[in-house]
Amino acid sequence: MLNPFDIIIFGGGGDLALRKLLPAMYRAYQEGNLPEGSRILPTVREESKRAEYVETAHKALQEFLSKGEFNAKDWKAFSTFLVPVVSNVTEADDNWDVLKGILDEHESTKSRVFYLSLPPAVYGTCCEILSTKGLITPTSRVVVEKPIGYCGDSAEAINGKIAEFFNEEQIFRIDHYLGKETVQNLMALRFSNSLFENMWDAKSIDNIQISLSETVGLESRAGFYDKAGALRDMVQNHLLQLLCLVAMEAPNKLNASSIRNEKLKVLEALRPLNGSDVDENIVRGQYVPGDLNGKIVPGYLEELKEGSSKTETFVAIRAHIDNWRWAGVPFYLRTGKRMAKRCAEIVVEYKKVSHNIYEDNVGNIEPNRLVIRLQPEETIQLTLMSKRLDNLEMQLEPVTMNIELSQAYSNGFHSDAYKRLMLDAAADNPSLFIHRDEVRQAWKWIDPIIDRWQEKGKPALYRAGSWGPDDADELLAEKSHVWFNAGDKA
Repeated sequence: MLNPFDIIIFGGGGDLALRKLLPAMYRAYQEGNLPEGSRILPTVREESKRAEYVETAHKALQEFLSKGEFNAKDWKAFSTFLVPVVSNVTEADDNWDVLKGILDEHESTKSRVFYLSLPPAVYGTCCEILSTKGLITPTSRVVVEKPIGYCGDSAEAINGKIAEFFNEEQIFRIDHYLGKETVQNLMALRFSNSLFENMWDAKSIDNIQISLSETVGLESRAGFYDKAGALRDMVQNHLLQLLCLVAMEAPNKLNASSIRNEKLKVLEALRPLNGSDVDENIVRGQYVPGDLNGKIVPGYLEELKEGSSKTETFVAIRAHIDNWRWAGVPFYLRTGKRMAKRCAEIVVEYKKVSHNIYEDNVGNIEPNRLVIRLQPEETIQLTLMSKRLDNLEMQLEPVTMNIELSQAYSNGFHSDAYKRLMLDAAADNPSLFIHRDEVRQAWKWIDPIIDRWQEKGKPALYRAGSWGPDDADELLAEKSHVWFNAGDKA
């Protein structure tokens, strides 16, 4: 049973806090996972915002919770956990003393989770003030959002500053994709089923695709996004973390240290891409106006309101992991904005049968395919070849076994990555968080790609509402592969 804790959400009036973090804590309360005596302390910059915060949270939950989740009785009880406070995260003023007084009301052994829903540039300053004001206790943790830095050097500087005030065991670097129940199910699928355990290597698998596609454009992130781009924003963290979980060896124990060690081995085995290797194995794109779900949407430059920009909104990568398990197997990583559909999925395509005993006229024998969809729905699909039962002649066709995970539980449970990760941080369970060594190794692989792009070339253009530039299709066609797109028959 989780002990009572205080979670201090710096940036409590921001989009992430209102859209994701508060709904996550509300769900935790509804499911009985928010212990009595716990407190949620969102910070705002002004007293007027503090006074109206409970009403702001009330409106946010009504807007961002799923249909049927919000009810007046639960809200009334949940609202008693909210203790909004005023705080300037870059200035050590008297408001910090007020925060300290509130936290010190409870016993010193009570865990404190400092959630920095802030720009990474101020992580260090905020941590320094926490230390100066005496708010950091032996049972305190700090949660930091991605992206940590814009390159390896800046990431090291930010991590180094945080490490001056918190030890590594107290630092929880969050990647919300790792909190998704379907992502966690990857390890259960791989390591508790002999069917997959024995067929998860280069002997059986032809290629693996990991795609994270979004239909949205810049929304309110124009200033940040044009400095970051899809490579920093999505590939360096989300995609590489999913790659690690797909490709890693079985940890000897199911604990944070063992899991992180295996993930780090994958990152270290990633074949470096330098110079012309970048040109041959990576496609970058930028969307222009197009038809998305029957509506013409503006292009990136129109949304950015700039005349030109080389920032990529799409990336497709052919990567290889040089170890005994994955030698020769291409991993295709893809992410993009303004794509045809919103989807996150992992596609494992197996090799064709070694010898076909059937005549050509029975139908094309397609390779088996495992599709693990993370969003918008959470499903597992396995495609097998089968005889058509409505035909006396021997006719083969692919059939799909479909497991709808989101419909498998009718007890009111709501899968919520932030809920899981925030409760894990409160419970001092770092298994699903990212170690500093992983951040360092990921940037070591990403930095040469950024350097090459700064030297030459510019993004290929693609229509909003499409699946990206034609060059991305050609990248797979070179190895006789095709993208599996969301909505395709598994």
